[in-house]
Amino acid sequence: MKGTFYNWIIACLIAIPMWCGAQVKPNDDPARNLQKFSQFYRYLNGMYIDTVHNAALIESAIRSVLSQLDPHSTYITAEEMVSVKETFGGSFSGIGIEFNILNDTIIVVNVISGGPSEKVGLQPNDKIIAVDGKPSIGVKQTDVPKLLRGPKGTQVSLTVARHGEQEPLEFLIVRDNIPINTVDAAYMVNPTTGYVRVNRFADNTYRELFEAVEKMDKPEALILDLRNNGGGTMDAAIAMSNFFLPQGSLIISTEGMKVPTSRYAAKVDGVFTKGKVIVLINESSASSSEIVAGAIQDWDRGLLIGRRSFGKGLVQTQFPLSDGSAVRLTVSRYHTPSGRAIQRPYENGRSDLYYEDFNKRLTAPNDSLPTDSTQIYRTLRSGRTVYGGGGITPDIIVPVDTTSYTKYWGDLIRKGVIEDFIIDYLDKNRADITARYPDPDRYIEEFSVTDEMLDKLVAAADTAGIAPDPQALETSRLLICTQLKASIAQKIWTVNEFYRVVNKENDPVFAKALEVLDHWDEYSKGLISE
Repeated sequence: MKGTFYNWIIACLIAIPMWCGAQVKPNDDPARNLQKFSQFYRYLNGMYIDTVHNAALIESAIRSVLSQLDPHSTYITAEEMVSVKETFGGSFSGIGIEFNILNDTIIVVNVISGGPSEKVGLQPNDKIIAVDGKPSIGVKQTDVPKLLRGPKGTQVSLTVARHGEQEPLEFLIVRDNIPINTVDAAYMVNPTTGYVRVNRFADNTYRELFEAVEKMDKPEALILDLRNNGGGTMDAAIAMSNFFLPQGSLIISTEGMKVPTSRYAAKVDGVFTKGKVIVLINESSASSSEIVAGAIQDWDRGLLIGRRSFGKGLVQTQFPLSDGSAVRLTVSRYHTPSGRAIQRPYENGRSDLYYEDFNKRLTAPNDSLPTDSTQIYRTLRSGRTVYGGGGITPDIIVPVDTTSYTKYWGDLIRKGVIEDFIIDYLDKNRADITARYPDPDRYIEEFSVTDEMLDKLVAAADTAGIAPDPQALETSRLLICTQLKASIAQKIWTVNEFYRVVNKENDPVFAKALEVLDHWDEYSKGLISE
């Protein structure tokens, strides 16, 4: 088997110059260099003094080669490929819970609506103490999916400790397909404005977006939140762009040295080609997010608000390897409809500098490292000025607000104190909260974090080794209260309610979007939105 795989690699590498039509220097000839490596490999296995672990050495060699290239070419192990396929396929088979590890115990954080666990009565805050009769205390977080996931139709038995029950409860759950949603939140902000937050781009993203907007019953304006969306499949980004653009509109073009130049345009008139559009982006919006943001901006279809995007405009193609692993190789570059290159500058083999440059954006007072004044482009309808040179610069920049951040707040989050506090709080108060606030609308309008809750949080933090800091508590009070209220809403209802709370209570970028919509004529000169 090893010989067959090795011969396959040789054949592919020898064929590369003929396939791509490229001329190579004698010293860079793939066949000659592979022959050299083959000699070394035979000597290593035939003569080396100790046992040679070939699989580990080959993986190390592949990673070493890729580390000398661009920042986004990468190797994926066979084990990692399983999760990759699940993530981009949009579903996996399991029991349908969100979980966390607290004091070495698996805690049910949320039960996915309509999933197998909900059907048998598993509840948030249940503690899973055994799986298939084997104790699960002390299990690592990364190992939990291996215990709970499995083929559709297979069974798993759980032993659960529940607050108020004297004896452990036994559940027999039949695994089923569990959707992995890419739309975190979708709701009407007011009678005319819809909001949709997308966490990544996968096979099911367009369908989720379409269904979310359809339920809104013809909103006049739409806020599309792509902040912290690191991308995904290019096809999903093209489909989402088409959602907002008329037929024939160029969405993205790609060019590379060894692959044909390609142009992708809207195939049909989009569902939402009229009405106001605002796209929210930040420094962690990358790749597919930048395709959508760039297309909407270049066609003067909407306004971008937030901070300059990451700047990942390199296209990777995934090539499978014989053991189930894969390599993603960069084969081309993205360009927006106006011709802008999305990718920010990089130096081969210097990923450290590449990400150091990214980190500088987090501390830049107005987000923006200076735009490249030599990379000036014009939008395709009104001729507005937009900039290339890496990333997408918003039409309206909202700087990072760090005035409420304190080390105390950071410690509460990083050490899991807030998460643990909420779990304990709901363990004791869930029934009372759901009785007082029977629906999320009422909760969002009326619930507030009390001084008594904050006092208990401070005490819990003190027990966890975080000394009280009254001044820092006051400085970060809004952040802490928002996090508590939003997380409680998520655990009682869904992640949709988490973002409803955060957007309403403490999100300056979202607030700016609402302000812009209220003064649309002033901000939107030159846009094609009606």
